[in-house]
Amino acid sequence: MDAIRTMRGMEEFVTDEAALPSAPGEDEHPALALANSAVALPGGHRADLLGTPAQAEQWLARRDLAPADAGLAEVCATQLRSLREQVRSLLASRVAGQPALPAAVTAVNDAMTRVPTASLLLWDEKTGPYRATPHPTTAIVEHALAVIAADAADLLTAPAAAARLTACASPPCNRFLLKHGRRQWCSTRCGDRARAARAYARRTATD
Repeated sequence: MDAIRTMRGMEEFVTDEAALPSAPGEDEHPALALANSAVALPGGHRADLLGTPAQAEQWLARRDLAPADAGLAEVCATQLRSLREQVRSLLASRVAGQPALPAAVTAVNDAMTRVPTASLLLWDEKTGPYRATPHPTTAIVEHALAVIAADAADLLTAPAAAARLTACASPPCNRFLLKHGRRQWCSTRCGDRARAARAYARRTATD
């Protein structure tokens, strides 16, 4: 019964990012956090942390990728969700050791090259010349996408990080993580669920 209660407790529907613990590697890699922003949960539930423009704005603001009062529109949230699917596709290909979909590679490259990444020369009437990366309000999302796309490219090509990239081993969770040691779960939540499932399976077999 304890195992059953534990499994049922994991079926709580997550509606807020704060209620979902970060997977290992998310703090260092916004691309990993983006990939994990759509979560499959027990009981057929699904949590989308970018489901609305307000949620997408909050998600970006927590990672210093946009101001909290950016006022994102639905088209902006859609762009973010679209890149998420392409990044997820690339991570899944890397974990499985399979060729990536060309469309996913193109999407990441397009996001990286859509905005200038170099610090440009600007001139202030009072203080004179200086260098800065342009960041107009109208291009907030484009800049965020470029940062995330560049991080995805780094994550996929850096040998140390790519070797640790794996998928959570506790179905139905669909999150990715950078594993430490032998840990194969994205969170204690998933680890507890996997252990409860094994215990329940053993008890059922015994009965």
